[in-house]
Amino acid sequence: MEYLYEKIAYLRGLAEGLNIDESTKEGKLLMHIIDTLEDFSDAINELQEEQLELEEYVDAIDEDLTEVEDELFGEIDEDELFDDDDFIYDEEDDDIDYVEVQCPNCNEVIYFERDLLDEEEEEAECPNCHATIELEDK
Repeated sequence: MEYLYEKIAYLRGLAEGLNIDESTKEGKLLMHIIDTLEDFSDAINELQEEQLELEEYVDAIDEDLTEVEDELFGEIDEDELFDDDDFIYDEEDDDIDYVEVQCPNCNEVIYFERDLLDEEEEEAECPNCHATIELEDK
């Protein structure tokens, strides 16, 4: 942030070099603008320092959380997480018949499994906005 302070110092020097006098309305305005810019620069500098402190704090929390996870769950081998033997593909999943409905309130497209809908059900609730959706063709 030093470049901001350098630019403000340049503007202040330029104003002095141009003999801008605070006794005139324009001079008073320009000097107050330069002072305000310096205040903004100070505020930005403080925010940057606080942001760095927060980043360090979050990193420390992340490390602590990793230690807690390791204690609770043990070391996890990522290759074991995605072992092909763990996934069972069921061909019956391809045979499921879905009803596609667009919510008139939020325009979200929702899929209902046709077999799960009761024959008498004429409406359902949108999981996105909780509006009532009329089920015309089941």
